[in-house]
Amino acid sequence: MPDTTQVNANTKGVAQHSYDAIVIGSGISGGWAAKELCEKGLKTLVLERGRNIEHIKDYPTMNTPIWEFRHRGQITRKQLDENPFISKAAGYDESTQHFFIKDKDHPYIQEKPFEWIRGYQVGGKSLIWGRACARWSEFDFTAPARYGYAVDWPVRYKDMAPWYSHVERFIGVCGTKDGIEAMPDGEFLPAYELNCVEQHLKEVIWDKFKRYYASGRWARTHPRFPGVSCRERRSPEKTAPKVCAQPDRPS
Repeated sequence: MPDTTQVNANTKGVAQHSYDAIVIGSGISGGWAAKELCEKGLKTLVLERGRNIEHIKDYPTMNTPIWEFRHRGQITRKQLDENPFISKAAGYDESTQHFFIKDKDHPYIQEKPFEWIRGYQVGGKSLIWGRACARWSEFDFTAPARYGYAVDWPVRYKDMAPWYSHVERFIGVCGTKDGIEAMPDGEFLPAYELNCVEQHLKEVIWDKFKRYYASGRWARTHPRFPGVSCRERRSPEKTAPKVCAQPDRPS
């Protein structure tokens, strides 16, 4: 009897289906990991459990004005009752609900309170990301050790700082360098300009309380940096025609 395990040994199947790296999930973490691996020349396979999303074509509410939604962008009481967990997500509304799973389709048991916000599609929850890009500070990384909860982080801010810079230069993050220890500065594009009321409030808060009123750190584009990946929108919270998904919102 011939050795049947070697019958197909000369086909290209093994080479075609062999990879240097396999990434599970295509959300922000998996997507970024795959990008970095591919840029380093590794043959990378990305596995995603959700549906495929084609750029532009599969953003059905991208340019829909708020007044054209049946409920003006709001979630109905029936939907809230049927989705008590997923409806707590900050970006969940009538214009983005198609990028979230339904609670009844993917139930889970909570032994302790835990809100599992999920979006099963290529891109994962990056499609409903709010673009906020504040760095963690040393206070955040040392908090478990200082306050005695959970597990101490194995890294500190100094370890992560160069990687924050690496990401910020790629996606484009706006902000002002305020020198606040608890809110580290980064590789910033020009910040959104404060209006006269905000500027006055900033001055009053500092004069009376010595507290900071800082411009938010958001992913955005700017004429000086045409290659960055995100753009702002001034319309309801929904997918934008680039990497990130949500518009400018007052904060």
